[in-house]
Amino acid sequence: MNTVSLALHHEISQFLYHEMTLLDDWLFRDWLDVMASDIHYTMRTCVNAQTRDRRRSVQPPTTWIFNEDKHQLERRIARLETGMAWAEEPPSRTRHLLTNIQVTPVEGSEDEFDIRLNYLLYRSQKERDETYYAGMRQDRIRRTDSALGWQVCRRDIVLDQVVLTSHNISVLF
Repeated sequence: MNTVSLALHHEISQFLYHEMTLLDDWLFRDWLDVMASDIHYTMRTCVNAQTRDRRRSVQPPTTWIFNEDKHQLERRIARLETGMAWAEEPPSRTRHLLTNIQVTPVEGSEDEFDIRLNYLLYRSQKERDETYYAGMRQDRIRRTDSALGWQVCRRDIVLDQVVLTSHNISVLF
């Protein structure tokens, strides 16, 4: 297992915490600046596989919930800013919690790192609508000359829930 220095792990963790604060504070334009121009932002459905199939590495088919690039993320943010995104009226209050941050250098690159982390996203809207999204994320981040010094160039979101109980999935992870 390749490890990184404690100082680098701390720097990357602080970057990820700041990124989540941008989402929780609805600073979506600032959040978009953290996304690289070649970002690949995905979430697939999660299905239950039989143990015997997992041992044989047989994965059941899944479908995309998100499979977006930077342009599509910009369109989603622009729609939220119009006030016409009815799923976000009134706006959701979110709290992104990150744990178990593991940082691995990308082989052959000095400026890119793979991140594996667990997350919990709490979403509250109106008086009684509350949703929890728990799962795992695999990010790839790249050191840049941007304001925060890092950008996300890949994000794969894997929910633990097989059935989504929320009315919609209009929040960002």
